[in-house]
Amino acid sequence: MSDLPTYIFDREFEAPRDMVWRAWTDPEILSRWYGPGVETIIHEFDLKPGGQWLNEMKWGENSMLSKMVFKEVTPPERLVWDHYSATDKEWNSVKNPKMPDWPDVLLTTVTFDEAGEKTKVRLTQTPVDASDAEIACFGEMMANMDNGWGAGYKILEEIFSELQAK
Repeated sequence: MSDLPTYIFDREFEAPRDMVWRAWTDPEILSRWYGPGVETIIHEFDLKPGGQWLNEMKWGENSMLSKMVFKEVTPPERLVWDHYSATDKEWNSVKNPKMPDWPDVLLTTVTFDEAGEKTKVRLTQTPVDASDAEIACFGEMMANMDNGWGAGYKILEEIFSELQAK
């Protein structure tokens, strides 16, 4: 397969760009909305090119680890990272135990554009060095990804209301 599927999720928030940037780059805020419906624990968050974001999502006795390695950090305009979908306890990339054909790595780009008092956020994800089966799996699952990101963004809207009320 030569054409890689790219997931795109656009959203406009009624919040200034600096506040939206902070929600993506402050681990305290990020852990509140990233991974809706589960407890999100951020073990490390080194916001610089080459820095890591080590993330754990817990539900009950279960947990899933993932690692993001920042490639580009341009405040408050753009974040780019390699998203390692699943890792072991030492943060080494492994196959996703729930979806073995899911791509091991997704190139993730988030842009933040001012629109008056609002901010337009665009998130894109594209498989990296993926097999045909992984590309096909990603392509099939893209339609469902809006649900997860949308649920997280709904929490983000509540957070922005809280922050603006202060």
